[in-house]
Parts: sequence; structure tokens; C-alpha cells
Amino acid sequence: MKRVLLYFILIIGFLLPTVAEERSEIDSESHEAEGFDPTELIMHHISDSHVWHIVSWGEGDHQTHIEIPLPIILINKGKFHFFLYSRFDHHSHIAESRGSYFLYHHGEIYNTDKAGSFEEDEHGHIINSKPWDFSLTRNVWSMWISVVLLVLIFTSIAKKYRGKPASPKGLQSLLEPIVLFVKDDIVMEQIGQKKGEKFVPYLLTVFFFIWINNLIGLVPFFPGGSNFTGNISVTMVLSVLTFLITNINGSKSYWKHTLTAPGVPFFVKVLLVPVEFIGLFTKPFALTIRLLANITAGHIIILSLVSLIFILQSVFVSPVSILLSLVMFMLELLVAVLQAYIFTLLSALFIGMAVADHEH
Repeated sequence: MKRVLLYFILIIGFLLPTVAEERSEIDSESHEAEGFDPTELIMHHISDSHVWHIVSWGEGDHQTHIEIPLPIILINKGKFHFFLYSRFDHHSHIAESRGSYFLYHHGEIYNTDKAGSFEEDEHGHIINSKPWDFSLTRNVWSMWISVVLLVLIFTSIAKKYRGKPASPKGLQSLLEPIVLFVKDDIVMEQIGQKKGEKFVPYLLTVFFFIWINNLIGLVPFFPGGSNFTGNISVTMVLSVLTFLITNINGSKSYWKHTLTAPGVPFFVKVLLVPVEFIGLFTKPFALTIRLLANITAGHIIILSLVSLIFILQSVFVSPVSILLSLVMFMLELLVAVLQAYIFTLLSALFIGMAVADHEH
């Protein structure tokens, strides 16, 4: 286990940029006008970012932040642009690269000129063109950290199963019952012993991938704090994978029931077949929204409870706010594994329904 932790630290040091940027933001006019904005705080936390915030201190006009600027990778007008987030000016939020200028605004990168000009629609949204953005954002780094952790943990445990059988020890004794639970009580129960073995690797990977990313998102300091599983792109990709595996492995009986509804009167088929076909797509949609909503909601509630201290500006609110936040945090630890379980269970259920051979 010590070796796993050492490898993890070394890999983080290799993967993440080693330049920590210390900066002071002086924007007195906007600070005095806006004051504390809980919405901005919450949205900043649950949104993806091109910078990894580590710590801040000071207040008012002389706040100091230590951050790790992440790589910006853009393709614009046939040109490839690669630079760190720190190239964006702290005040104008403009960066120059190979003769092109880019504007950073609320997590989005737009094309602009040297003066930072931009156009807005009637709703106040910037309508400047955007470059192709392939930047390695905070969520991307969080994903790679979780992948590295999973590989290190399970390769180290796998080595213990080689040679003579021995009683589980340490981390092995913790994870072995969980692996057996997912395999026997989820996969085999929903898909069956005959066909379940084929899908065990995928469903085990999904379960631990979601669980460990949920836990990383609950860590309130670097390198945690990212809302990776609360990102719709992430949950959608996981759901699409389940959708593809389900339908590619679907049996003849599955497709026959879906597309022809045998044994049903024709006038009922006219209604039933379209509903069944639409159901093919509502299942992954439900998986996407379920995981996204539950993880994001937990982050929002915790931050809202903490924000009460600054909104009401009363020391008497602090104990209640902190206590409720801790209770919610403990509940989120349960939700982290519960959502991984639900996603895996529903995926196994959908696959089991598709691969089953129905008898008439």
C-alpha cells in the first residue's frame, strides 16, 4: 500500500504541471458592487475549469491565490495552439498565441482581437466564434488520477492472487467482498450465470470508476474537489457505452419483441412498437440524468449550507451551518457508493433483458 501511495504521488507530480502560480487580484470596483455571490461560488465549483485552485488567503482587494494552470490546446483557422492557462491576463482575460488572440470568459474560450472585443446577443451571451478546444481541464486530470489509482490498486491486489492461496489482507480484504458482491449479486443475478461472465469486466470497471470519482469529488482540497461525475459529458459517455453493449449483444428475441411485438393485435402494435423503440433511448438518458443530478445536487447543497454563514453574516449561524454540512457530507459518502451501485445495477438489468432468450 505504501508503494501504491508513492507511485500515486510521483504520477501526480509528472502529470500535472509543476508551475504553481501565485497572483493577486485587484478589482475593487467589482468587489464593492457585487459582494458575496453564492451562485457564483457554487457554479464555479460544479463547473469544469482550466485551472486547478489550491489555496487562497487574504480578503478584499488583496486576495492571493495559488493555482496550477492547466494546458490549453486549441485549433483555430488551421493553426495549433498550446499554452498554459496562466498566459491569460488576470484583468483582461486575453491571451496571445501565434498571432491570434483568445478571450477567456466563464470557462469558455472565444476568438477576439488584441483589444479583447466581443459581441453579445440580446440575452448578454457572447457570440464571438470559438476555436476547437481540446484543453486538458480539471475534470480530465481528475479522470486520469482516478484511472491511475484504479490501475495501481487493482494491479497490486492482483499480484496477491498469484501463487499459493492466502487469506486476504489489508486493502485486498476490503475490496474482495465488494468485487464478489458486484459479480454475484448484481451481474449474475441480473444477467445469469451462463452469459454474465462476459460482462463482469465492464460492469466492475464502471462500478469502481464511478465510485472512486465520486469520492475524489468529495475531497475539498487539491487534487480533489472536481465535479467529474456531475458532468453531463461524462455520464452521457458511460450511458452510451451501456447502450451500445446492450443493443450489440441483444438476442433475436430481444429485437423481435422490440420491433414486432409478437402476439399483440395489430392496432396495439401501432402504438406499442414506437414506444418500445423510443424506450431504447430513454434508458441511457435516464442513466445519464440520474447520476448527473444526484452527484451535482449533493455538491450544491453542501456549498449552499456553507454559504449561509456569509449570506447572513452571523457567528450564530456558523455552528448550525457547519453541523448540517458535515451531516450532508457523511450522506454524500453513502450517495457516492449508492450511485455507483445503481448505475451498475441498471446497466446489468438492461443488458440482462437484452441477452435473455425468451420462450414463447
